[in-house]
Amino acid sequence: MDGMPARQIRAQYDDRVIRVYQAYSDAIADSALERQTFVSPPFKMERMTWIKPSFLWMMYRAGWGEKEEGQKRILAIDIRRDGFEWALSHGCDSRAEPGMDAAAWEQLKARSPVRIQWDPERDLLLRPLPHRAIQMGLGREAVRAYVDEWIQGITDVTAQAHAIHALVKAGRMKEAQSALPRERAYPWGE
Repeated sequence: MDGMPARQIRAQYDDRVIRVYQAYSDAIADSALERQTFVSPPFKMERMTWIKPSFLWMMYRAGWGEKEEGQKRILAIDIRRDGFEWALSHGCDSRAEPGMDAAAWEQLKARSPVRIQWDPERDLLLRPLPHRAIQMGLGREAVRAYVDEWIQGITDVTAQAHAIHALVKAGRMKEAQSALPRERAYPWGE
């Protein structure tokens, strides 16, 4: 991974959709899988929801689906690329830039329906890597578009996550690596 840009969106995608991940409780996951989108209730439309294109960053966040009840089910959500790109172009960083005054920061957040955050990407042992993975927090306006327009399909990948984690725990790293989703650089400039 030498030469990897410090910030690069890596994802599984084709010419129509990009795959993002989220982790939920059984109630939210079962409802979403049945309807192939999120429905309130049990999903909360008024809360910011975070989407992550990186499978390993999702595994870090959810502890391979074993960390807590509310994140035990790992869902792969295929969303329209134009929706994903809308989110990128309508987002602001999740933290104020150094030197930005509080009022300007509040105004920027109020105008931006999406928060963009760059966190260290993870390896198979969930250790931080030097380059960063993106996650995006969708606020109310963006959540409505995500649920009503962008989602093209939802798949439960919890069993895949558990199988890869079992390989990692057994020290079978090459097998675990080959079982990962094939993510590649997404064509988007900052």
